[in-house]
Amino acid sequence: MKNKQVLSSVGALSIFFSFVMGTIPFSSILAQDKPAYILYNAKGKKVSYNRLIEDIGSKDIILFGEYHNNAIAHWLQWEITNDLQQKRELILGAEMFEQDNQDALTLYVQGKINAKRLDSTARLWKNYPTDYAPLVELAKTNQLNFTATNIPRKFASLVAKGGFEALDSLSTMQKSWIAPLPILYDSSLPGYKNMVAMMGGHGGSNLPKAQAIKDATMAHFILQSYRPGTLFIHFNGSYHSDFYEGIGWYLQQKRPELKRGTITTVSQKDIKRLEKEHLGRADYIICVDDNMTNTY
Repeated sequence: MKNKQVLSSVGALSIFFSFVMGTIPFSSILAQDKPAYILYNAKGKKVSYNRLIEDIGSKDIILFGEYHNNAIAHWLQWEITNDLQQKRELILGAEMFEQDNQDALTLYVQGKINAKRLDSTARLWKNYPTDYAPLVELAKTNQLNFTATNIPRKFASLVAKGGFEALDSLSTMQKSWIAPLPILYDSSLPGYKNMVAMMGGHGGSNLPKAQAIKDATMAHFILQSYRPGTLFIHFNGSYHSDFYEGIGWYLQQKRPELKRGTITTVSQKDIKRLEKEHLGRADYIICVDDNMTNTY
């Protein structure tokens, strides 16, 4: 049994790396016995990569939901961004960079500091070198603006412990790194209610508020950086945008006229048919074989 699992893993990885190198087209991958991923639309219908590019390329804002350790999602983030930057003027943004680190990120993308300086002045995620550095390098190479959209984590922790009121004591400078107060909040949204249920009530009513302050802050800085005529691509954990909630809900409250698109990542044992629980999760759903190697 163990040998079979090893062989399956080798087979999936072989297909994945062949696709990365461009030796196997997308249409051929769908015909393989062990594809690494399949793209679906919100209704669970298989769609092509080219169809995804054509559709999301016409939007104003794209929310790209990922599993933080999923190699396929990270690779597709780079591929999609690279393809779209040849068609549209792009602005990039990411949950993985906190707003008080914006100056360091901007200086690096502009070539004014080196990678070592960025690492020492910004709080980079542990998987930055493998999963996010390629996107930052793409921005640097193509002179794309890259926005650090997330709230500083210590402020989100304050909300988790003391609610939104805990933010009132922040300085003017500190408040400039978060969404304007008071924060609009709807505790009845399914995503926030599910957080409480998943934690068995631990964390109380402040747990989803900590999630909401992240969502509100990311939406705020997306809109602050967005310029008419551009396409803003934002990278975030899938829970922040699944089912059109989270960041998307806050964008809808502030700028409902902007055309938004969503992409998410899911993992299944059998990817040849999208499981019912994932229907409607996003406009486009990257369904990845759960046997795929993770980045950490």
